Amino acid sequence: MEVKMGAGLLAAAACSGTFNKLESLLDGQAAAPSNGTVGNLAVQSASPPGDEEAFLRESLVYAVTAGGDTLLHVVAATTSYHEDFLKKAGFIYGKAPDLLFMQNSRGDTPLHCAARMANIQMVSLLIDLARGEDGSTNRVKALLRTENKINETALHAAAKSCFIGQYKVVKLLMEEDSQLASFPKDGTSPLYLAILLQRKSITKTLYELSDGVLSYSGPNGQNALHAAVLRGKEGVHDIVTMYVLKSKSQTPLVDLTEMLLEWNKALTIQQDENGSTPLHLVASVLGQSDRRTIRALLLEANPDALYQPDNNGLFPIHVAASVDATLVIRDFLKKSSRCAGLRNARGRTFLHIAVDKMHIHTVGSACRNRSLSWILNMQDNDGNTALHLAIQRGGLTMFCALFGNRQVSLNLTNEKGETALDIARCNLPKHGLYYNQNSEAKIHLALKFAGAKCGISRQDNFEENDIIQETQDDNKNMEIVKEGTQTLCIGSVLIATVTFGATFAMPGGYRADDHNNGGTPTLAGRYAFDAFTLANALAFTFATMATISLMSSGSPLYNIRSRKMHLGMAFYFMKISLASLVAAFAIGTYMMISPVAHKAATGFLSKDLMDYGIRSGKSLSLGMPKAPQGKIQGHQKPKLGDAPEGIPSFMSIYR
Repeated sequence: MEVKMGAGLLAAAACSGTFNKLESLLDGQAAAPSNGTVGNLAVQSASPPGDEEAFLRESLVYAVTAGGDTLLHVVAATTSYHEDFLKKAGFIYGKAPDLLFMQNSRGDTPLHCAARMANIQMVSLLIDLARGEDGSTNRVKALLRTENKINETALHAAAKSCFIGQYKVVKLLMEEDSQLASFPKDGTSPLYLAILLQRKSITKTLYELSDGVLSYSGPNGQNALHAAVLRGKEGVHDIVTMYVLKSKSQTPLVDLTEMLLEWNKALTIQQDENGSTPLHLVASVLGQSDRRTIRALLLEANPDALYQPDNNGLFPIHVAASVDATLVIRDFLKKSSRCAGLRNARGRTFLHIAVDKMHIHTVGSACRNRSLSWILNMQDNDGNTALHLAIQRGGLTMFCALFGNRQVSLNLTNEKGETALDIARCNLPKHGLYYNQNSEAKIHLALKFAGAKCGISRQDNFEENDIIQETQDDNKNMEIVKEGTQTLCIGSVLIATVTFGATFAMPGGYRADDHNNGGTPTLAGRYAFDAFTLANALAFTFATMATISLMSSGSPLYNIRSRKMHLGMAFYFMKISLASLVAAFAIGTYMMISPVAHKAATGFLSKDLMDYGIRSGKSLSLGMPKAPQGKIQGHQKPKLGDAPEGIPSFMSIYR
């Protein structure tokens, strides 16, 4: 019989009230209505008055809350050690023995509730009640092994408890049933939970009292070692250990991984549902110093774990490369240098993975390691080397790391017949906006300087692809032209305004009208003044030319190709104008402060003019004179004047 009852009455009767009040209520000594309600317990009956009272008493014993808790659940869930609650539990059991095994809506028995509260006295009482006068061990084991809806026994509840006394409860449960740590057969084990929560004392108790026969399983196919390697060697204060040792200073250093490996080394080869071993997990974690010790422990216990792939074909060294764990890779290579050549399902080494993930530290470390030169030119299933991938990704720093190693071949072809130069060429804009300082442009130019060759294929095929790509990119380029025009136009007008004003507000002021050449600049005739005037004039002139070009690039009267051409010209003019403005500012400052601080003025001028030279050199880089042939980063380079074909110097961003 089960009657739904509000939690208020049960809490009042079972918890707040005394044992005598509960006894009076359940024995019928307390006044109770024969028809109507008791608290918010609805009772209806058509029986004679005497039968109604008996019905009410029985209904109260079997009443449950909205969560399915019986009176025994409510009493067992208390954290109080008062003897009155133990008497209540015994009295309720005497009235209805089957409540001991009854489960609430979560599947918990009263023993689950008591274990969760770490109430050792209540747990002991419930076990004694299950044992009974005949000392039945079967009933005790049945109660202890009862699982709730998430497949957890009372031992799980005790292991997860946050109350002091959990250790004693775990020990009591294991002493009653040494095989309890083996349940459930599948799913999360008590040992996994204890390690997950870093409770070493409970972990040791589970192992010792089970004689080593216990479950190591966890969720999603993991085992306890998967959890231990991510918890690591922690100098934490275990609340259970503190309670037992009675002293914070006696708290030991928790090392869960080493303890598990002493018990069961086979855990190192077990994989979760993704195929990951514990070594895969520890290889994926960065920034914790204790991980190196854990890696060493795992490799010492099972060196073959380095050669165990997951479901995606990734080995631990690939996992380390995907998170840029350079130190982890170094440790793996020290253990076994041959693991550097391991390939995943796509035929890629850890170097391919690092390049694809844009991890420069791993790529740079591999390129500097001479012992790894044999993997630099390894090709994946698509025939791509690490250099191919670096160029595809447009990573300039990664390209430089590979390009600077003489062992890297520049002319290997992939399955499509493409060399590194072919890929670099494909990355360049197709007859569209082009800037010679972009990564793609620098990579392409560097490969040409080093003498890289194209693949053995017809070059007109590339041109056909370029035309198709150009048609597809027209709409995108139109938006780029609009945005670029708006941005550059603001800058060009500002520079023109500033330089125009500077023309009539010269440094040093003007001569008085009663002097010779009155109204002329005071500093006129000096070399610095002439340089300032020239730089300012250049800045104004090129800013004006840029503005005119931008007016054309923003006009719908021109077709897209002409608009892109004018935008490219405007960008070039703006670079010269800006560099000239910097030079004018530096020279003007020099003229003003050189009479009183000549060294400071000279230093300031030198720095700014150097910047001016660098900017101008970049702007005119495609118009530089030819230089003798030589070596660049170990590779043969052609003449320095060999620029991307068909690009005049005044259109360095247009192709």
